[in-house]
Amino acid sequence: MNAPVTRQKPLGQRLLDAGLISDLQLDLALREQKRQRRMLGEVLVELGFVNPDVLTGTLATENKTEVIELDRISIDEDVLPLIAYEMAKKHKMIAIDLAGDVLTVVFADAFDVVAIDLVEKETQKTVKVVTAHETSVLEAIEHNYSHGGTINQTIDLLLSEGITSEEGAENISPMVRLVDQIIGHGVKNNAADIHLEPDDKVLRIRYRIDGVLKTQILIPSELRPALTARLKLLSGMNISEKRIPQDGRIHFTYGSKEIDLRISTLPTNYGESVVMRILDSASVKLSIDWLGFSKNDKSNFENLMNQPFGMVLITGPTGSGKTTTLYTALGLIDKESKSVFTLEDPVEYSLPNIRQTPINPEIGMTFANGLKALLRQDPDVILIGEIRDLETAELAIRAALTGHLVLTTLHTNTAAGVIPRLIDMGIEKYLLPPALMASIGQRLVRKLCQHCKQTSKDSLKLIEEYKLDSLLVESDIIFEPTGCKKCNQTGYKGRLAIYEVLNITDEMHDPIIQGQSTDEIEKIARKNGMTSMLEDGIDKVKQGLTSVEEVMRLVK
Repeated sequence: MNAPVTRQKPLGQRLLDAGLISDLQLDLALREQKRQRRMLGEVLVELGFVNPDVLTGTLATENKTEVIELDRISIDEDVLPLIAYEMAKKHKMIAIDLAGDVLTVVFADAFDVVAIDLVEKETQKTVKVVTAHETSVLEAIEHNYSHGGTINQTIDLLLSEGITSEEGAENISPMVRLVDQIIGHGVKNNAADIHLEPDDKVLRIRYRIDGVLKTQILIPSELRPALTARLKLLSGMNISEKRIPQDGRIHFTYGSKEIDLRISTLPTNYGESVVMRILDSASVKLSIDWLGFSKNDKSNFENLMNQPFGMVLITGPTGSGKTTTLYTALGLIDKESKSVFTLEDPVEYSLPNIRQTPINPEIGMTFANGLKALLRQDPDVILIGEIRDLETAELAIRAALTGHLVLTTLHTNTAAGVIPRLIDMGIEKYLLPPALMASIGQRLVRKLCQHCKQTSKDSLKLIEEYKLDSLLVESDIIFEPTGCKKCNQTGYKGRLAIYEVLNITDEMHDPIIQGQSTDEIEKIARKNGMTSMLEDGIDKVKQGLTSVEEVMRLVK
């Protein structure tokens, strides 16, 4: 007797049963699917109802296929060519590893048996199928395959054709390609900024990767006018105006990745300096596990986001990852039952189910004026990009006292430093203990390259040099950077955050009112279990994630 056939529930119903979408969201997605004649999964992701990684994981579970995070994998250059670029692009797949006769291939569609058979036939290898979201696969293909000529070849072509004047800013193919290659190189290497710096004889192009600037391209100064004009044209600036600073924006497509770039120009004695900030929403991992909190700090952070009202301040220097922490905090909030608003300068990444408002001081839309208007919109949760003045600080404090959860940032060196900073701005001391729930200090340290890191040969010397005998002993295994092809000989690849989470407790009420020092506040916090940024950093050193030198570079 044959076993009964088990019919699998439709994708929408499975996501509904798992609590990943609501009935209303499924109903709209099904209508859009019918109207657009597309896959339901694509529609759900586009509408912002389902995270792409969650959807991939759901589909992979059904097929008993491993889901991987492609952006965390370095692909061997010897393995990549086993699948031709055209085939990889057509079938949305990429080879990542070869062990004996087993070739591991990442597929956007783990059910594509035609592609699997094709790879096995072409490579004469047994294919191990793993899966990742389609966007990640397409990005990995563009990142890893080399095609279309080098930047130097494009520069030589422009010089040979004499395309050096501002007329070259028009849609002349080599100049279009040069701009695409310069930006693409930054996206491929996960750069945060691209600097075009004019000098007497050359235009120097530096990329900020993992927080450090490095010169990677030199272009003869003859091409500077045309290249600068091209960037200004793309970003909507006035090409003929070179005497004053200008700002603009470029939308750039890299593979399937949609990138926004904030462009800034500044006149210098050798021409206009151009800085491009790369805003890649796909690279922002809005998962608390990606933040790198310790177990206790993670639990503390999640608890703070479940509070009905109060203020949480994220503090640290520019470029320390505060925006990512704030956005991740919003991901922990139930946006179906709560009204969530943000005020940002500018809105860097669009977030689903959240109303985001950009600040524009030129028309009077300041943080203070925006917050006044926003409070009339019945908010439950308010994200304020930055507290810059007393009026904004007072409004934020009062919002936290009147039933709103307020998330914002302030520039101080330590978590405890927010208290004297707010008092110096003019906030009354008595308002701080009831309004401020916690302050979180953070820095971004470079991660050791996992391919070439090596055990330190003299850990005792490091301990003595940095006076870390209370945190490390000679028997602790400490790693240090070496440098290899995978990390461009830097010894580091990627960054992670180190934190300190200071909860404002009842014990701190009187010391704050009495204006006691930050040392006294920190002493109480440490008695209650707070881990300092230095301690968190050294803990990550012990885990082999970063180096002693890198932590001490950022935490004094």
